[in-house]
Order: sequence, then C-alpha cells, then structure tokens
Amino acid sequence: MHLCNMPLNPPISEKKISFAQSIDGKLADLFILKNKNGLQAGISNYGARWISMLVPDQKGNMINIVAGFDTIDAYMNPSAAYYGATIGRYANRIANGTFILENKAYPLATNNGGNHLHGGDKGFHNVVWDVAAINKNSLLLKYLSPDGEEGYPGNLEVFVRYTLADTDELKIEFTASTDKPTIINLTNHAYFNLNGAGNGDILNHIVRINADRYTPINENLIPVGNMDAVQGTPFDFREPTSPGSRINDSNPQLIYGNGYDHSFVLNKEEDSLGIAATAKGNLTGIEMEVRTTEPALHLYTGNFMDGSNILSNGSVDKFRTAFCMETQHFPDSPNNKNFPSTILMPGIVYQSITVFKFSN
Repeated sequence: MHLCNMPLNPPISEKKISFAQSIDGKLADLFILKNKNGLQAGISNYGARWISMLVPDQKGNMINIVAGFDTIDAYMNPSAAYYGATIGRYANRIANGTFILENKAYPLATNNGGNHLHGGDKGFHNVVWDVAAINKNSLLLKYLSPDGEEGYPGNLEVFVRYTLADTDELKIEFTASTDKPTIINLTNHAYFNLNGAGNGDILNHIVRINADRYTPINENLIPVGNMDAVQGTPFDFREPTSPGSRINDSNPQLIYGNGYDHSFVLNKEEDSLGIAATAKGNLTGIEMEVRTTEPALHLYTGNFMDGSNILSNGSVDKFRTAFCMETQHFPDSPNNKNFPSTILMPGIVYQSITVFKFSN
C-alpha cells in the first residue's frame, strides 16, 4: 500500500512494523487511508480501530486529532482497550449483565461493576478482523462472531468499512446479519482532541449537540428510562458551548458521571443521516461535524482517563484530555421499552452510518 510522505509520530514505516504481529493465529496490521488533500486516517484490523487522523489546522499544519498509541501492545492494555475501537456486540452498558429475548434470559459478562460494558470481557475490540477489501482511501473489515460469544445468541457476521473521501470526510459504515434473533449496537470509540492528541484538556473545545433531550442515568451510569429536556440543565448544547463551562456543576447527573457520560436524543428522522454534533478545537480551529443514522450520540469527556498510557506524541492520557462522540442506540435498550429496539432478526441486515467531516 502506497503511503504518502507526510509523517505520523513516529514515522508510518516504524509504526506499521509495531502493528504487524500475529494475535490468536491471525495477522494484525496498520493501514493508512489518504485523500487528495493530504488527510490521513490510520486504521488497524486489531479491534477494527481508528488509530490516528491527520487534518490541517488553520495554519496548514497537519495535526493528529485522534488519541492513540504506537504499538498494538499498548491497545492490549486493559486501561487502553477501547481507544479507537469498533465496539460490539453491544456498545455501552447493559444493566446487571443480562437481557431477555423471546422469553429467554441471556447472561453476559459483568465487566463494569455489576453491569455489562462494550461487549464483554473480549468484545469486538480485542479480536483481529479479516481484511475483506482495501484501496488507497477505503478499508473493509469483516468479523464472524460465533453463536454464544460473550453470551450473545446467533452467528453474527459483521462488516465495517472506513472510507476517507476527498471531501475531507471519514465515513464509518457498519453492516451485520445473524442466523438467530440477537441484539446489536455498534459504535466507534475514537478519542478526540481537536487541538492535537495529548495537547492539553478538551474543556475549552466548543461543542454543539443537536438534541433537545438526553437520557439521565443512575449512580451506576445506567439510564433510568426517561428522556428529559436539556433546557435549563448543563446538558443543553443546542448552542455552541464549552464542556468546561459547566462540567463541574453540582448537578447530580454530572456527579454520577464524573462529568459528561450521557446519551443525547438526536433531533432527526429515524434512520436518516442527520446532523448529530459539531466540535471545534479552541487552539487549532479544527472543526469536526458528525452526521449519523443512529438515534443517539453519547458524549464522554474522558472522565476516567488517569495518565496510565503513553500517547503517540509521547504525552500521557491525562484526565479529560480527550472526548468521545459515540453514535449509537441508547445504553441498556434491551431492558428498556421506552428506547428504540436493538433486536436484529434473521433475514434483516443491520446498517449504521456515521460521517466525520473535518474543516478549519
């Protein structure tokens, strides 16, 4: 695969070597997508991960805005397991690690206190995906999740396609099919800092979220089932607002999450590719627009980052030095009839599209 001469940190050639290794008998690697404008997206088939994203700032400097690491070994560290990863079969939390489908209870791993988080002990983030197709600006990855894996029913065939367009958009497309009724909720868990990965906290970024409502949580970060109005609360991002302006308010919801760790109910038609959010780096002027077919956007402000991991620029992942905008269905939907269904039946193809557009 041809690589452009614009270096990542460390140089791409060195970084590729550190990603090329065999895991569970399958070869992991690093792939670099590029467009005509010089943007580059680094993708690994280990966890179908978004490793890096080079975009120009207002001065034309190429900045990596996705927090990540230089080696696969770093991603295998439990404290770094979700960075950039494709999350499945179920993104976010399922209360008490169990759900009922067609009158049968399915126990799952309780890997987050007493709850199930991000697909379980292994999940899609810890497996090597097969490379199904590749060219200079697109990569298609495939994984077959066997019946019973992590407690989920059905053989689930999953594809994720990353495409870096000349319009400076990175599109992530998920498709999946099953041979038994199952549940599914896929997302990408990239950690962003639009001032440059590792370059200080993200509290002065300017964020807008296209949502009139959000899902309050309990002390275990499980939605209580309501969709409450954001008006008059710290969760009102309908106008451009910095997370840091209200993140330390005494609001019980912020105390439960140690910051923002909540899903927002997007103002869009069901399954339409609508605007979810925008974010802008206050130092670089880099702006990211998020569009998605999903009903929710989960904002996470790096509240559990603690400096345990060394990022690719040599800094550490300190508290709130990155944020996530996870497009998805709502946490614990299988146990909440108020939320849109996440059930996938045989003969139906699951589809989800999210587009990240970059500008300055």
